[in-house]
Amino acid sequence: MDEEKIAIGIHRIENKGLYYTMSMVQGRYRVPILYCLSLNGPMRYNELKRMIDPVTFRSLALTLKSLEDDGLIIRKDYNQKPPRVEYYLSEKGESMVPLLNNFVEWGEDNIG
Repeated sequence: MDEEKIAIGIHRIENKGLYYTMSMVQGRYRVPILYCLSLNGPMRYNELKRMIDPVTFRSLALTLKSLEDDGLIIRKDYNQKPPRVEYYLSEKGESMVPLLNNFVEWGEDNIG
């Protein structure tokens, strides 16, 4: 019976890639940030802020940090005055572009 429970556990939906993928895109601003970076390439903080308005400075900063921690974006800090920082998609983030494009396509096909 224990072997049967273990076998059932292996096939449960939370053990599939769906939950991992959802964890990478859950959050109000994660998908918009990834999409902006996929369209525009490297972007500075204020450029992202303008494109994703009404995101607060705090929410944007926290979301960028979590995307960086998850390996989806890279933060490049240029050692210059005034300080300059750009964000761009990592290789892992780039691999999500087809998924993001599918989200956009589905939305455009089904809006209004």
